[in-house]
Amino acid sequence: MASQDWFDKDFYKTLGVSKDVSDAELKKTYRKLARKYHPDSNQGDAKAEAMFKEISEAYSVLSDPEQRKEYDEIRAMGSGARFTASGSGAGGFEDVFSRFGQGGRGQSADFEDIFAMFNQGQGGGFGSGRFGQPTGGYRGFGGPQKGADVTARTTLDFVTAVQGETITLQGEDGKPFKVKIPAGVADGQKIRLRGRGRPSPDGGENGDIVVSITVRPHPVFTRDGLNLRLTVPVTFTEATLGATIEVPTLSGDIVKLRVAPGTPSGRVLRVKGRGVKSSKGTGDLLAELQVAVPTHLDDASREALQKFQELEPKENPRADMMAKARA
Repeated sequence: MASQDWFDKDFYKTLGVSKDVSDAELKKTYRKLARKYHPDSNQGDAKAEAMFKEISEAYSVLSDPEQRKEYDEIRAMGSGARFTASGSGAGGFEDVFSRFGQGGRGQSADFEDIFAMFNQGQGGGFGSGRFGQPTGGYRGFGGPQKGADVTARTTLDFVTAVQGETITLQGEDGKPFKVKIPAGVADGQKIRLRGRGRPSPDGGENGDIVVSITVRPHPVFTRDGLNLRLTVPVTFTEATLGATIEVPTLSGDIVKLRVAPGTPSGRVLRVKGRGVKSSKGTGDLLAELQVAVPTHLDDASREALQKFQELEPKENPRADMMAKARA
């Protein structure tokens, strides 16, 4: 970029930021614009490519503290100071010298300072250093590009996903690579292996491998965050009279639960610390009780139930529901 452009181009306006923008906000804004106008995403769009050049030029200067300071100082002089001949050979440099040459070193020293600032490393343009600082990325703008990410998929059984394990997958080049599955990985989650993807085209960092996880369902357990859920059938008499029942855990151990007398269907009993153990914490085992209705009764059982029906409290379990519906 010619030194004349330091007067003609408003880099802050190009990026849409204020002059007191922080480094973090500057980088955030640049990345958003670079993604929007990058030639790879706008193939054949000359306007987008031109815009990408402009925002890359602006960011390359404003992201460097020393260049940003020099740019601000030169812009502060106004557009009257131009690097063009005006009468004598020194005409047009006067405003610049008044800014940078005060110190009694003489005019020759001032020329050295100015040309050292604007012309280190010879020239600018695509693929070359700007103001003595080499750049990479698309045609020399915006820094080196990161290599492309590589995607992979794998399906895990439920227990492996909960407990974690190191597995081996095959890369797109046919070579195997290992992936550490953290404990508690969920269905649909993605694991990123940084630096294991494709190399950068211009000396930047490698891309990543992004592994998408699918988890097979378990015949008994389901995930509820870090909790494990299961449905536990209980008999009518166990729910009515109370009982101590055995319930399985994912590890294969058996735990005993106390069912209180008069427990309704759908009540959830909690076993602390027997859920998913991960870096984010440890969940519980949630056992939902469901009263199992017998499908086959012999004559003696049927007669006993009929006798119970005659003796049971005359309560309508649907009365409250009907009242609320009418209200």
